[in-house]
Amino acid sequence: MDFLGIFVVTILSMSNTIHGYAGGWSNAHATFYGGGDASGTMGGACGYANLYSQGYGTNTAALSTALFNNGLTCGACFEIKCVNDNRWCLSGSIVVTATNFCPPNSALPSNAGGWCNPPLQHFDLSQPVFQHIAHYKAGNSPRLPAGRVVGSVAAAIKGSRTGWQPLSRNWGQNWQSNAYLNGQALSFKVTTSDGRSVISTNVAPPNWSFGQTFSGRQF
Repeated sequence: MDFLGIFVVTILSMSNTIHGYAGGWSNAHATFYGGGDASGTMGGACGYANLYSQGYGTNTAALSTALFNNGLTCGACFEIKCVNDNRWCLSGSIVVTATNFCPPNSALPSNAGGWCNPPLQHFDLSQPVFQHIAHYKAGNSPRLPAGRVVGSVAAAIKGSRTGWQPLSRNWGQNWQSNAYLNGQALSFKVTTSDGRSVISTNVAPPNWSFGQTFSGRQF
């Protein structure tokens, strides 16, 4: 990872959408990793695989332990802008999706390389999106962050011949069910930690098969 400095940012947490803000502004830190083509950000701990084909592009972030919350924050969106440093900050803001985990490094101090060590709330961005809000050689800041996160906390599935059944989180953004639902149209319900739910009814037809992808309603 190319940690080229840390700077104070302001975050606004949201629930898998760039509309309907779910939280207030607070301070955090950010760096970037990977090269200018953002190839180093592909895949990641949330299981999104190719972020381009998934529609996320380079607007993604790896989160520190405090923000990642054992994968519960996968898919959450944040609006980020650089503040309080006229030497390095650029105007405007970016919206990124949490797609990866930034592991702690206990061998380095939190203010000199261990940016993702607990309890720091830190965003490790792709280089292209980082450079929308700060210069490449962003300087150091000793401030510690504070913030709040909203993400998906529950999911359920319903067959055309069954009632709603809870899904269990496998890892990251991957959920699973042990129910036998072959030959049934499938509906899904996702609930976020701020209490909102969205239901996609019969989003998968009765002849669905494993490995296929279907798009449902969005928040």
